[in-house]
Amino acid sequence: MLTHHRKPVCLSMISTDLPVWSVVETSGTLYQKDTDRFHLILTAPPLITCEIGNVLTSEDPQTVPKKQPETPSSPRILWLEISPYRIIMTMQGNTQVSYRHFWEQGVYGVSRYWLPNQCLQTNKPIRLRNFTKSLYLSKKILPENLRIEYELWSEKVQLGRYILNLEIHH
Repeated sequence: MLTHHRKPVCLSMISTDLPVWSVVETSGTLYQKDTDRFHLILTAPPLITCEIGNVLTSEDPQTVPKKQPETPSSPRILWLEISPYRIIMTMQGNTQVSYRHFWEQGVYGVSRYWLPNQCLQTNKPIRLRNFTKSLYLSKKILPENLRIEYELWSEKVQLGRYILNLEIHH
């Protein structure tokens, strides 16, 4: 029973105790795997990064540090595997960073981050744990709203509390 629908979506992530937030508004393709299982695939806008160019000596009055925007090599593809009990979100296709999150209510899930090869000698992921405090999925026939409240942990150090909210407009 594989059907798909093109829908406008809004995906937001905020921290309740840190100055971190992100919002992506785009179109996504929603695939219905069966009655309660869905996959949502969307393209997120590229990350904007800058690197400092060459700085000339202070003797030259025209010298200022120059920022040169980097051109992203590929789009960021977000893939969410959605069910009422478990959510998996993967970001891939970007040479800067990739990640995979696993959330299930009341469970310590795994979050993995892959950084660019030049940052790490080996291409092993950074593994963090997330504790899912609540997972709420509202749907009629298709999902309409998903809300996950979770804590991110590295060993015994809490790295913040977060809320992931997904709205699928019909």
